[in-house]
Amino acid sequence: MKNYLFFIYFIFIIACTEQQSNLKVLQGNAIGTTYTIKYLDSTGTNFELKIDSIIKAVNTSTSTYIQNSDISKINRGDTTVVVDAIFEEVFKKSEKIYRETAGDFDPTVGILVNAWGFGPGAKINNLDSLKIDSLLTFVGFNKVNLLNNKVSKLYPEIYFDFNAIGKGYLVDIVARQFEAANIENYMVEIGGEIRVRGKNEHGEFWKIAIENPNEDGTRSFATVIQLKDEAMATSGNYRKYRTTEDGKKYVHTINAKTGYATESNLLSASVISKGDCADVDGYATAFMAMGLDKSIAFIKQHTELKVFLIYANENGEIKTFASANFDN
Repeated sequence: MKNYLFFIYFIFIIACTEQQSNLKVLQGNAIGTTYTIKYLDSTGTNFELKIDSIIKAVNTSTSTYIQNSDISKINRGDTTVVVDAIFEEVFKKSEKIYRETAGDFDPTVGILVNAWGFGPGAKINNLDSLKIDSLLTFVGFNKVNLLNNKVSKLYPEIYFDFNAIGKGYLVDIVARQFEAANIENYMVEIGGEIRVRGKNEHGEFWKIAIENPNEDGTRSFATVIQLKDEAMATSGNYRKYRTTEDGKKYVHTINAKTGYATESNLLSASVISKGDCADVDGYATAFMAMGLDKSIAFIKQHTELKVFLIYANENGEIKTFASANFDN
C-alpha cells in the first residue's frame, strides 16, 4: 500500500510539474493600460504577434486617442467611414446595454467626458448648468444609428467614447484567439478586466481578488473569488478623479442623464458572467452611474449577473453588497 501511495504521489508531482512547465505568461501594454495573460500550452504556439495584431486592430477601429482611427474620424463628422467588424460589435453591444440600463450606460457621453477633462478632447473650464444642458443635446445612443456599416448621427457634435466597454472587448477578442487554438486553460487580464477558462497551472480554478476602494495608494482586498469559465469586470471612482481648488471632487464616470461627474455612495462595482467580458464591463460602468439603490434593483432583475458592490453608508462606513448568486 505504501508503494502504491508513493507511486500515486509521484505521478501527481509529475503531472503538476508538467502543468507548470506548460504555463506561459505574456505581459505588456495595451489601450493605455497593462495586460497579463496566462495560459497552459504544450504545443509551443507563440501568441505574441497575434495579440499585438489584435491590439492594433482594436485601436485602429475604436481608440479616441488615435487621430486617424475610425472612431476619431466619425467623431469629427466624417460620414464616409465604413466601419469594420470590431466597431460594429462594440456598437451593437453598447446599444443593447444602453437599452437594458435605460440609458445609464451611454458611450455617446464622450463630449461630456472631454468637457470634464477625462478624455482626449479639450476640457471646458467652469462648467455650469447651462453649458452642461447644452452639451446634453449631443448625448444619447438613441440619436445614432449603424446601417450598412456606416454610422449616422442626429447631430455632428455627437462624440463616441467606447472606453467603458473597450477593455472588456479587447479581453474577449484575445480570449477568442486562445479558444480558436483549442487552448482550454487561460486567464486574460487587461486593465483589471478578466476572462478565464479551465484551470490554472496548479489544477485549481482561477482565483481573482476584488480590491478595497483605497484612495491612499495602498492595496488591500475585500474578497477573493474563483472564476469558473467566466468573465469579470470592475469599475470604481476611488482612483480616477479630479479635485478642484474649492475641494469639489469630480469622478470619471459621467452621468449621461444629468451630465455631471459627481461622486455617489457607490465606490466599486464588480460584475461576473458566463458571457462576454465586454458586457460585464458595460454593466459595471452603468452601476457606477446608477448609484447603490438603483443598481441593487437592477441586479435583482438580472439574475444572470453575479455582482459585488462596495459602498459607503450614511455614516461613511465602508460596506459591501453581494447578489444572491454571488459565491466566493
